Amino acid sequence: MDRERAAGQHEATGGAGQGGRRATAQRQQMRQDLAAAAMELFAGQGYEETTVDQIAAAAGVARRTFFRYFRSKEEAIFPDHDDTLVRVADLLASADPEEHPLDVVCRGIKEVLRMYASTPSVSVARYRLIRQVPTLREREIAVVARYERLFTRYLLGRFDAAVERSPTWRRGGDDDPMLAEVSAAAVVAAHNHVLRRWLRAGGRGDVEAQLDHAFEVIRGTFWAQAPTAGRRRGTGVAPSAMRESQMALEHVVGSAVSATPSGEVLITVARTDAPLDQVLDSIRTALSAPADRAGQRPAD
Repeated sequence: MDRERAAGQHEATGGAGQGGRRATAQRQQMRQDLAAAAMELFAGQGYEETTVDQIAAAAGVARRTFFRYFRSKEEAIFPDHDDTLVRVADLLASADPEEHPLDVVCRGIKEVLRMYASTPSVSVARYRLIRQVPTLREREIAVVARYERLFTRYLLGRFDAAVERSPTWRRGGDDDPMLAEVSAAAVVAAHNHVLRRWLRAGGRGDVEAQLDHAFEVIRGTFWAQAPTAGRRRGTGVAPSAMRESQMALEHVVGSAVSATPSGEVLITVARTDAPLDQVLDSIRTALSAPADRAGQRPAD
């Protein structure tokens, strides 16, 4: 049959360049066709009643061709996860070392979300089917666990490589494994929560914006010093945040000068990586200390 011959031909054309890209595209298309045939049969006659032979026949290929692409019929429901896992791993490996590791993980899981969002109708149908078949739910759990392990390994590696000039994510203590696992699990759980809510709504709405909001909640909960939406890479701060910080600092210093007729100069010391609220507290403390305006030392 034609589909069978085409499948055999592109299996043998995995070379580099344009031919390799064409073979990859054909392979992905075949996986999608087999998955679509499987979902249609599962929905029409039931999961248990559907055989691999029936799936292959519906896709126009032989049984042996089906097993070139999937190890079992339940695996055919998740045709994109293998390629997406590779893509996410590449994203983690190529991430800027100055980018906060939690942001990198969030970008990684967003690739998974986009995989679902690219075909809303297929994703919704698959979600409904998975809810009805315990075997498929177990398979989905196993797939999710692969992403979680990948993110945990990445976070642990970043902790080991962290340097002094990146104090917002430098760790190095006994809690590293726990923090890495909890952070990775939280990101994956947030993705699953947002994705399922979107699927229950029929694949409608801005699902990426919903996921971004979930990420902000995670940053504030698990990573107290993680950058906010305005601070993602390096040490840059959003202009609005800079203006707010500058205004707060000017207010404190301005109040100090205006409160003293002679306009004495106040000197306080703080670490360059100290949060702004700590700097302000140190200034307030210095201002509130009783001092002899003639130049005497504060009373003990």
